[in-house]
Amino acid sequence: MADSAQAQKLVYLVTGGCGFLGEHVVRMLLQREPRLGELRVFDRHLGPWLEELKTGPVRVTAIQGDVTEAHEVAAAVAGAHVVIHTAGLVDVFGRASPETIHEVNVQGTRNVIEACVQTGTQFLVYTSSMEVVGPNTKGHPFYRGNEDTLYEAVHRHPYPCSVHGGLPLVTCALRPTGIYGEGHQIMRDFYRQGLRLGGWLFRAIPASVEHGRVYVGNVAWMHVLAARELERRAALMGGQVYFCYDGSPYKSYEDFNMEFLGPCGLQLVGARPLLPYWVLVFLAALNALLQWLLRPLVLYAPLLNPYTLAVASTTFTVSTDKAQRHFGYEPLFSWEDSRTRTILWVQAAGSSAQ
Repeated sequence: MADSAQAQKLVYLVTGGCGFLGEHVVRMLLQREPRLGELRVFDRHLGPWLEELKTGPVRVTAIQGDVTEAHEVAAAVAGAHVVIHTAGLVDVFGRASPETIHEVNVQGTRNVIEACVQTGTQFLVYTSSMEVVGPNTKGHPFYRGNEDTLYEAVHRHPYPCSVHGGLPLVTCALRPTGIYGEGHQIMRDFYRQGLRLGGWLFRAIPASVEHGRVYVGNVAWMHVLAARELERRAALMGGQVYFCYDGSPYKSYEDFNMEFLGPCGLQLVGARPLLPYWVLVFLAALNALLQWLLRPLVLYAPLLNPYTLAVASTTFTVSTDKAQRHFGYEPLFSWEDSRTRTILWVQAAGSSAQ
């Protein structure tokens, strides 16, 4: 009975808990973590859906705050057993300034790490992005690569530069006392790493998303499962990097998107690309130039730029075998279930927009 009572006292904090992934992690924790005593949801903008969660058996605490404000982060982390850091600014189109992107993704991560150290929080799960690894602008394929696959990734766009800089920043901050199980620097989609500082072991278990083609429910499940297993499998999982994948098929962007848009009544125009690739390269470069020229006067954030073109036209797929071996990750939702749920979500979003 004492063990059972103790199991109900775990405090989890999810930064960015009202974001797309963060909300799914929050709901998954409430459904799948029996030891949960309190769940803190930290975000700049709190969603109204949080109110419905406060009536359940687990205490849900909504905390409005900004990861760039160190004192706000420290207050939210204090007393937490596990922190899942999903907060970040994703911008591949240039809507935000490079300085803002860096402040959120790099300084924000620094604030979370320092708060964990100051408050004695031992377990950190850090979520990053596929841009940590690639794809690169040369179009080199990455076909079912794993966490140790070598891949040349040169980052120039502010967003991939920020996510690529987050963990090396953490590594440098912890270097004076040594690094426990430093992960390979080739990381993709949801990247995490385990480090030791001042006697506390930080373990981040990465889950990567292949161009977003992993059902978000499965990504959230990997976070919850990894966080659950950290303490029990510390020697194995501490400092490791993990990619996340599920049963989603490997297809081109167009074919994959039509899996969901087709049942909603949308169709592709023509059987081939309407524009040759060299024309797309030219338009992407022109958009980048116009964005640079117009930035002092007006926000110009086109969907097509050299980076988004590289992402859309490069084969980049990952293997998730390591997560299965280390902590038993298996997709919670099948491809058929994921597809059905996504189609219903798209249809509901379309109806609400009308």
